[in-house]
Amino acid sequence: MRFGMRLALVGVLGALAACSSGAGTANTGAAGAMPVVNTNAAPLQTPGAAVAQVARRPVTSGPAAPVCGPAANGFARCHSLRRSDIGFAQGDTTPDRHFPHSTPSPSPTSTPGSGSCPNASISGYQPCDLQSAYKLPSTTAGAGQTVAIVDAYDDPNAESDLNVYRSTFGLAPCTTANGCFRKVSQTGGTTYPRASGSWAQEISLDLDMVSAICPNCHVLLVEADSASVLNLAAAVSEAATLKANAVSNSYGANESSSLVSTYGSSYTQAAQGRAVTASSGDSGYSAGPQFPADLVAVTAAGGTHLVTDGSARGWNESVWSGAGSGCSTVIAQPGWQSALNLPAGCSGRIIADTAAVADPNTGVAVYDSYQASGWLVFGGTSVASPIVASVYALAGNTSGLSDSSYPYGHDSSSTLNDVTSGSNGTCSLSYLCTGEVGYDGATGLGTPHGASGF
Repeated sequence: MRFGMRLALVGVLGALAACSSGAGTANTGAAGAMPVVNTNAAPLQTPGAAVAQVARRPVTSGPAAPVCGPAANGFARCHSLRRSDIGFAQGDTTPDRHFPHSTPSPSPTSTPGSGSCPNASISGYQPCDLQSAYKLPSTTAGAGQTVAIVDAYDDPNAESDLNVYRSTFGLAPCTTANGCFRKVSQTGGTTYPRASGSWAQEISLDLDMVSAICPNCHVLLVEADSASVLNLAAAVSEAATLKANAVSNSYGANESSSLVSTYGSSYTQAAQGRAVTASSGDSGYSAGPQFPADLVAVTAAGGTHLVTDGSARGWNESVWSGAGSGCSTVIAQPGWQSALNLPAGCSGRIIADTAAVADPNTGVAVYDSYQASGWLVFGGTSVASPIVASVYALAGNTSGLSDSSYPYGHDSSSTLNDVTSGSNGTCSLSYLCTGEVGYDGATGLGTPHGASGF
């Protein structure tokens, strides 16, 4: 593990710790703010140069801030947290259209990169760490599969940043030219929405997690015109139209009957013959269920704190305190959850279904250069959603899917790591907010152990 080894040297981090969930294109913050400086970026890999293998280092905790700010009704926020003591990223400061006061405005065949994993100069979990923690067939599976990432606004550097990440860790290039990468608007075109520094970080996080888990997969980035649920739902539909095998959604809005009735069908229809995943939220049990993670058709991805240990697995996970969970007051409990025979008291859909690492104190390495310094460390259930979507792609079973039931029918110690400790809040039904043997709300059935549970 490689946390806290590359502390930021930029003194303005405190003023920029949180940023709006909306879009902006300015390269500076508020008046007088310093421009982005790459003082903490790891040096880019020189072509042909080798990176020494290193032992994992102890985890250290540190401050983290939400990448996206609060969202108005009918809009979603991204579910990612950035470590503000590692790297430097500049938030958006211009008003955005979703706030009331605003003014609208084929598999890669290239030679793998020359880098290697782990890389001593980069903080955060790297592809080899995640593949080890979840015992994944990442090097042998996933060919011919496409994982779609749905996010709001444009990341102008998405493709180039993705390939810095892949090259650094020895993964084959994934480019438009070789057919591995594709970026489209919510209508499938190449006229992209306006750029956003905050959502660009989310996009980089999502793309890098797909590459870490399924490096043989194709990657489809669908950029919604804004963070409105209307536009995000349209982008999900476009991902399905373009035949993605799995679709990840690293965002959410507070559950409401109007969101479910108005936009739920877009996600449900998209889930016919593919996996659709969504992050469960970053504000713990008290925040309640998030849309679209609350939908029966969607696999809700909760979050864990992930560390190495001396067990046979070599890793241990507990509930991350920020992971979203809850009992839906809008959607009835599906039969596969009722069959768990959980204590009485919740008759609604329970969130989550599965989980993966999400604690920023045990976060993941991400490369983002749009209004950012390069190498950053992220947490949040935005990490978990693309991980779970990519595990579905590794399994290759998505053509028979239509909802989130598959892991429930394939749950065993050989397919999922049960998370039995930790808590994300206080609740009257302990399993909704406390890690327990078997199912619990914060981590669902557990985290991937190989791909056969998906």
